[in-house]
Amino acid sequence: MWHRSGGHGGAVQFRDRTEAGRALGRRLQGVVGPDVVVVGLPRGGVPVAAEVAEALGAPLDVVVVRKVGVPQQPELAMGAVGEDGVTVVNRPVVASGRIPARTFEHAAERARGELEERLTLLRGDRPPVRVAGRMVVLVDDGLATGSTAEAAVQVLRARGAARIVLAVPVAPPDAVARLERLADAVVCLEAPEWFLSVGSWYASFDPVPDDEVRRLLAGARTSSGGVNREPAVVEEAVSVTAAGVALPGTLSVPADPVGLVVFAHGSGSSAASPRNRAVAADLAEAGLATLLFDLLTEAEGRRREAVFDVDLLAGRLAAATRWASGRPDVGQLPVGYFGASTGAAAALVAAADLGDEVRAVVSRGGRPDLAGDRLPDVTAPTLLVVGGRDTQVLRLNERARELLRCESRLEVVPGATHLFEEPGTLELVAGLARDWFLSHLPRGTATVSRA
Repeated sequence: MWHRSGGHGGAVQFRDRTEAGRALGRRLQGVVGPDVVVVGLPRGGVPVAAEVAEALGAPLDVVVVRKVGVPQQPELAMGAVGEDGVTVVNRPVVASGRIPARTFEHAAERARGELEERLTLLRGDRPPVRVAGRMVVLVDDGLATGSTAEAAVQVLRARGAARIVLAVPVAPPDAVARLERLADAVVCLEAPEWFLSVGSWYASFDPVPDDEVRRLLAGARTSSGGVNREPAVVEEAVSVTAAGVALPGTLSVPADPVGLVVFAHGSGSSAASPRNRAVAADLAEAGLATLLFDLLTEAEGRRREAVFDVDLLAGRLAAATRWASGRPDVGQLPVGYFGASTGAAAALVAAADLGDEVRAVVSRGGRPDLAGDRLPDVTAPTLLVVGGRDTQVLRLNERARELLRCESRLEVVPGATHLFEEPGTLELVAGLARDWFLSHLPRGTATVSRA
């Protein structure tokens, strides 16, 4: 949604950044959903973002990016660098200026050093506000080329933001059009055909000191609503009843969850598995509720025929899904399955049985081949994760994927064996699972159309 001004570039529309932020806040009210994070681009975007956060009752944070300026014209961006190693190249500027790749990289390296200094200065040891699974309103005081905003969008995408709305008071139409292809929506109050500079649209456009940015962030954290305080995950010991059998488990629910992931443990695993609990903790941090429970009783777990009875396991998993649907805290959430070993086959069979009730499946070192002729019936997008050194299981996953008709992907973790015990490999699994669920579980909370 963006409004094209009838004026010309250079026509003053905003007294200062505070007034521009209040105007943006009014435009965004009723457009964005309830679980919103407002993120400002420092320094000039933060005073605008602070007003937007106040209007929406949302937490305020920053995402730090640095412009990579053309050597002889540093105010013109030939790209940008951002947190988490993001680099953006403005190819039209680079091409028109005939800028060598080495020149760009040297300038980008300097910008990265400046970025780290600025990050420490503005945020200190405070972690970023959680954006995973949430809508993020990214705010700046205006766009020129849009390179820094593009870098910020990529940073937020990498952190798992479910939806990104870029909100600015003013920008040229070509920058708006380019950012509309990157963000989920763009809200721009003024998009004049004749655009000279962002500053020409403000009566007062003085540089914003770092102290002012820190003050605004601190003020948001200590406001009466306490909006920047991240709530803890609530864990509850539960008993899941399936076909008359009581199965113990743990339900973990973060504040404002965007989905529920039910774990299906396989042979040699249980709800107490440190590997599955580690993955569940990572998912909870990303805003996903998790249910870990044992598909079999202790006595059943000692019988090999029960461990490999995929229909029995799938029936228990489907029963657990129905049990969760009756809970007031997670009952309305979209559901995904995370299966390991034989539990992966059970997850796929249960997903085939429940159809649209299951919106995503992830298999970790699983045996999807054991789902057999039910694989073509699966409609939920499915991610298969296998260790690179788990060669036999990798072949079985490759064959099983050929039978899937739904959206699917096979990810091989280099150097990992079946249990992902090698340093860093389980973290890779958790990241892959988190991104898959966040891409397929949350429903969009905002409908933004052009005005």
